[in-house]
Amino acid sequence: MSVASPEHGQTTRSEPDRHAVRKQLDRLLENPYFSHSKRFPSFLRFVVEQTLTGDAEKIKERTLGIEIFGRDADYDTASDPIVRVTAAEIRKRVAQYYQDESHRDELRITLPSGSYIPQFNWPKESEEIALPDEGSDELEPGASPAPSAAHPQRHSVFVLALTCALACLASVGGVLIWQAYHRPAFDLFWQPILKAEHPVLLCIADQLQYSSIALRDAAEPTHQVLLNDQLTAIVVDDVYATVKVAGILQSSGKQYTVKGEGATNLEDLRNGPTVFIGAFDNAWTLRLTKDLRFHFANDANMTKMSIVDSMAPSQSHWVVDRSVQMATHNYRDYAIVARFTDGNTGKLTVILAGIGRGGTIAAGEFLTDPDDLALLRRAAHDAGDKKNMEIVLSTETIDDKPGSPKMEAAYFW
Repeated sequence: MSVASPEHGQTTRSEPDRHAVRKQLDRLLENPYFSHSKRFPSFLRFVVEQTLTGDAEKIKERTLGIEIFGRDADYDTASDPIVRVTAAEIRKRVAQYYQDESHRDELRITLPSGSYIPQFNWPKESEEIALPDEGSDELEPGASPAPSAAHPQRHSVFVLALTCALACLASVGGVLIWQAYHRPAFDLFWQPILKAEHPVLLCIADQLQYSSIALRDAAEPTHQVLLNDQLTAIVVDDVYATVKVAGILQSSGKQYTVKGEGATNLEDLRNGPTVFIGAFDNAWTLRLTKDLRFHFANDANMTKMSIVDSMAPSQSHWVVDRSVQMATHNYRDYAIVARFTDGNTGKLTVILAGIGRGGTIAAGEFLTDPDDLALLRRAAHDAGDKKNMEIVLSTETIDDKPGSPKMEAAYFW
C-alpha cells in the first residue's frame, strides 16, 4: 500500500517496499563496484536510510561531509568537494551495475544528478519514489549524467598486451580531482616516484602457459578458430592493481612502461623507478623483499604462505592456508606495500603484492585511495617522516572478493 506524503506531494512506499529497497541496497553494495571501497557504501547507505525513514532534510552536502567523511561542522564545502566527487563516482558505478543484463529487472536505486537524495524505481515501473527537501535543488559543480560502461567480465587470465591497453585507459577525471584535494596524503607516497627523472617501469607477474589462442570469426562470432601462438598472460586481479597504479601515473603526466617479470632484467631496474606487482608469481618481488623487515615465506609444499616479521620471526599472524583458500574461497589475505631505494640499483622501488589475489587487489586500493593514504601519512608523520616505508595489510576475502584493506603493521626507516 502507498502512503501519501502531503507536504511534498510525493508518495512513499509501504514497509514491505522499504524492506525491498534495503534488500536491493545490500545486493548493490555486495557488488565489486562497491564492495572494494569504504566510502561509497557508507555514503549510499546513509542517503538511502535517511530517505526511507523520512529524514531527507538531512541529506545536504555539509551534513554528508560531517557524517560520512568526518569533516568539521564549519568546513568549507567550496574548497573541499569530497561529497560532490564521491556522489559523481557513485552515480557512475550505479550506472555500470545496472548496465549488466542480469540486473536490469531489479529494483533500481539511483542518485539523480544535482541531488543527493536517492530515487527508487520498481521493475517495469516509471514512477520515481523520493522524499525531496528544500535543499535538494543544490546543483553540484560540473555534475553530469554518469556515462554508460560495459560491465567488467572476470576471466582467469589476461594477455599482457591487454594489461597495457587497460592501463592506458586508466587516466580518468576522478583521479585528477582527488589528487588535487588530497595532495598531502597523495604526495607522501607518490611524489618521489612522480618527480623521478626517468619513466616508471610496472613489473607484473606473468604466467607463460599458453601455446594457442582461440579467435572468433568476424562473419560468425560463435565460430572459433584455434591458432598456434605463444602468450604471456597474467591473472585479472593483478590487472586491477596495475590499472590503479597506471591511472595515478598517467593522470600526473608521468611516463611508464609495462613488462612481465620474466622479461624484466637488472638493467631495466637501473633505468628508473619500478613498481612490482604480485608476490609469489613475481620473482623480483620475492628477491627485493627478502631482506626487508616484512617479507614473504612459505612451506616446502606451498600449502601455507605467509608474511614474516624478521624482528619477531617466531610469530605467525599473517598466514594463508591454501587448502582453506581453495576449498572455501573465504579467508583472510595479507599484502605488503612498500617504497624504498634499492641498494643494488640505487633507484626507487615500490612493492604492491598480496599473498593471494585478494591481497594484491587490496594493496592496489590502499595506495590509490585518499582515506587509506591519509592513514599512512599520519603513521609516517608519527614515525618521523622517514624516506622508506613498508606496510603489512590485511583484507577479509569472501567468495574470492576482497574487502577493504586494513593496516596491520608499518615500519619506517
